[in-house]
Amino acid sequence: MSDSMTTSTIKITGDGGDEIEAYLARPAETDRRGGVVVIHHMPGYDRATKEIVRRFAELGYDAICPNLYWREAPGAAPDDAAATARAQGGVPDDRLVGDVAGAAAYLRGLDTANGRVGVIGYCSGGRQSVLAACRLDLDAAVDCYGAFVTGTPPEGMPMRRNLVEELPNLRTPLLGLFGADDKYPGPEQVAELRDILAAHGKDFEEHTYDEAGHAFFAVDRPAYRVAAANDGWERIAAFYGKHLAG
Repeated sequence: MSDSMTTSTIKITGDGGDEIEAYLARPAETDRRGGVVVIHHMPGYDRATKEIVRRFAELGYDAICPNLYWREAPGAAPDDAAATARAQGGVPDDRLVGDVAGAAAYLRGLDTANGRVGVIGYCSGGRQSVLAACRLDLDAAVDCYGAFVTGTPPEGMPMRRNLVEELPNLRTPLLGLFGADDKYPGPEQVAELRDILAAHGKDFEEHTYDEAGHAFFAVDRPAYRVAAANDGWERIAAFYGKHLAG
């Protein structure tokens, strides 16, 4: 682990050949290493998400977060960009997959790349991480309390559908981290996810934390739970160490 790194805002090729903004953090070391695509939460491409990208660089990975709202609101503040994207129905699933594919390709093209790339997302990004892992050739995926991987989205939610039909196609080991007091996903939705993946022989590691709800990783929100977040980070580090390192 090292806190010596470089960070930059770059442009990458996303879905359909579109040029989109992304935030990149890279350890200073020149050894071969894996990469991590960070999918931001629904509030957008914000300071908290960029801190997560830097944390993965500290853990020894090249890490990148594509700005999923770049097309709707280039250069806008995160809150404004998120509101614009929501008003247009959220990020389409196919476009999300294309943007993650572009971010993964960028990481694999770096001179330090070992060819292995993982994906992680929080809240809506957790669902999108699972979606990407069902459609793309990635090496590890983490779902942090992703809403509506299973279950039915209420009317008016930007997430138009669940991923039940996608789950049998999961291509990579999946780590899921959830709060017992969360509603989206609630314990029954996590159980449905577990049952579907078990029925299809998928590699799924799941941990649910008592006295934690939605967004327990978010240090800048009242939902933050120190013990759950610290344990979650340890599990993420071990999971990626197993599947991405070397």
